[in-house]
Amino acid sequence: MSFASLNAVALVEDDDAFRAALAERLELAGFEVSAHPSAEVALKSVGAGFEGVVVTDLRMPGMDGRQFADRLNALDPDLPVVLITGHGDIADAVEAMKRGAYDFLAKPFAPERLIETLRRALEKRALILDNRRLATLAAETEESIPLSGDSPAIVALRGAIRQLADAEVDVLIEGETGSGKEAVARAIHNAGRRRPRPFVAVTCAALTDAGVEAQLMGQDAGYAAGITRRREGQIEQSHQGSLFLDEIDLAPRLAQLTLLRVLEEREVLPLGATEPRALDLRVLAATQNDPGEAVARGDLREDLYYRLNVVQLRVPPLRERADDVQTLFARFLSRAAARMGRPLPPIDHAVRRRLIEHDWPGNLRELSNFANQVAVGLTNGPGADEVDEGLAQRVARYEAEVIREALSTHQGDIRKVTEALHLPRKTLYDKMARHGIQPADHRPR
Repeated sequence: MSFASLNAVALVEDDDAFRAALAERLELAGFEVSAHPSAEVALKSVGAGFEGVVVTDLRMPGMDGRQFADRLNALDPDLPVVLITGHGDIADAVEAMKRGAYDFLAKPFAPERLIETLRRALEKRALILDNRRLATLAAETEESIPLSGDSPAIVALRGAIRQLADAEVDVLIEGETGSGKEAVARAIHNAGRRRPRPFVAVTCAALTDAGVEAQLMGQDAGYAAGITRRREGQIEQSHQGSLFLDEIDLAPRLAQLTLLRVLEEREVLPLGATEPRALDLRVLAATQNDPGEAVARGDLREDLYYRLNVVQLRVPPLRERADDVQTLFARFLSRAAARMGRPLPPIDHAVRRRLIEHDWPGNLRELSNFANQVAVGLTNGPGADEVDEGLAQRVARYEAEVIREALSTHQGDIRKVTEALHLPRKTLYDKMARHGIQPADHRPR
C-alpha cells in the first residue's frame, strides 16, 4: 500500500474576485485547488472520501458555511473544514468547530497562516485515509479467502482479475450459487484505482417494480410529500466506484430497463430531478445461470446482456478445484475460530475424509458452514454420518438408492426392475428386505 500525500483543496467562496485571488495564491503554494461559487455546487464534487480539505466562507447566500460544514460532517466526520469569517461571526465559527469544523480564520488574514493551517489539515486527512485503506486491506484478507488456492482454475481467475483491475470495461461474472461471484467482483474493485471509492452491491432478485426507480435512481427533495432532502439511489452511490449487480437475470423487467439506460448513458435522472447527473462508474454483474440461456428464456433482456457482456468471467465450482479444498477449509476454520474466540480445533480423520471425498455442491458457502460446525465441535452435523461410514456401509447405502430409483422409474413393477438391474427375483426381494424397501410405496395410487 502506498501512503497518501495530499494537496487538494476545495475552496467555496461566493465573492468572485476574492475566490479567484485566493485560489491563485494557494496554487502558487503548491495546492491543487477546485474553486466553487456556492456550497450547493461544491457538494456535487466533495463528499465522503474526498482526498483533501475544504475551505469555505461562513457568510454565503443559500447554504451558509456552517450548514455546509454540518452536511460534510454528516457525510464524513473526519473531513477537515476550515471556515473563513469576519470578526463579527467568530462566535458562529467557534460553534461550528464544536460541531466538527477543523479551524477558522478571521478576515483579514495572512495567506501564510491559511497555508500553514491547510498543510496541518492535509497531514491529518492523509493519516485518516491511510488508516482507512489499512482497514480495507485487513478486510480484504477475509474477502480473498474464496480466491485462495493453487489449482489451475483459480490461478487463471486471479490472473484475469489482475488484468481487469484497471481496465475500464464492464464485466459479467458467471458461477454457481456459493462459488464466490461477489468475492470476484470485490477483488476486481479492490485491485484497481477505484478501491478507495464505494463498492455498492445490489441484490437484483430482491428488487420489485414498486419503488425500484427510487431505490436505484434516487429522489430529489420535494419529489413527494415528506421528502425534504435529496436521496441518492444505489447507482449514484457507486459514483467513481463499482456497481455490483448480483443475479442480474432475476431482476424485474422495469429494473433491467432502468439499468440498461444507465449503462448506455452513464448518467442517472433521480425522480423529481430536471437534469440527469453524469456518473463515473464501473459495472460488475453476476448470474448463477448461463446468461445466454437466460436470454433465450426471456429472463434477461438481450440488449442488457450484450451491454454487460464486454468481458465474461466464469468462477469455477469447488468440485473443479478440489486441490484447494483443504487450503480453503483451513482459512475458513481459522476465521470461524477467531470470530468465536476459540482455539483452532484438531482436525480428526473423519473431517479430513469429508474434505477429500465430498464434492461440495453448495460450493464455498457449504464449506464455510462445515468449518463453522467444526469450530464449535458439531462434527456430527449434516453429512458427518457419511464421513464415519466404512466402505461396506457406503456400498449398501448406494445399493438401496439404486433399487429405490429403479422401483420409482418402473412404478413398482418387480419384473421390469429385475430386468433393469439384471437381478434374480429372489435376490431383489432379499435386498429390498435388508434395506426396508416396500415395492408398494413406488406404485401409482
